Amino acid sequence: MSYTLTTVARAADEQGKGSSRRLRKANLIPAIVYGGDAEPLSVSVKLNELVKALQDESFFSSVTTLAIDGNDQEVIIKALQRHPSKGTPLHVDFQRVVRGQTMHFTVPVHFTGTAKGIKAGGILQTNVTELHINCLPRQLPEAIEVDVTGLEIGDLLRFSDIKLADGITIVELDSNATDRVVVSVQAPTVSADSETSEESTDAE
Repeated sequence: MSYTLTTVARAADEQGKGSSRRLRKANLIPAIVYGGDAEPLSVSVKLNELVKALQDESFFSSVTTLAIDGNDQEVIIKALQRHPSKGTPLHVDFQRVVRGQTMHFTVPVHFTGTAKGIKAGGILQTNVTELHINCLPRQLPEAIEVDVTGLEIGDLLRFSDIKLADGITIVELDSNATDRVVVSVQAPTVSADSETSEESTDAE
């Protein structure tokens, strides 16, 4: 999915805490655009457009177009600061997209299917909600799907077990980090009360 946000460049005297408060009162959110060969650029984003985009999970893993004073720039969202209690956006960091250059993205993980072990009474334990990947912007998926259908009780999947399209790699594996467990099916836990009840029944 593609997104377009209307943005306006901010002059040097329109920056700082006081300016940011004035922008928010005008339903504008301060933001910074950086990366590529250009200098960092301070801009403001329309609050209603940003809030609408944030309602979609795929916004964080999509290339977004910023319409900056009539000039379009492709970016990805890299950081979002929210109000600690209200949850409203306070500031956004955007990184420019350089076509043909591999970039680091964060994408959500969706677990699909029903594990065989669940049908046998097991418990599905998921350890990640998102993946850090390297790929070209045109290869960026909205989400990574992990099929758990074949997992029995005691089975697990690691980073290296995830099937990715050609050209997409997992950052942790690229850096020789731990091949982390992504999902597993655990045996059901039997409580002490249940064991006592069963023993009492057997005794009768």
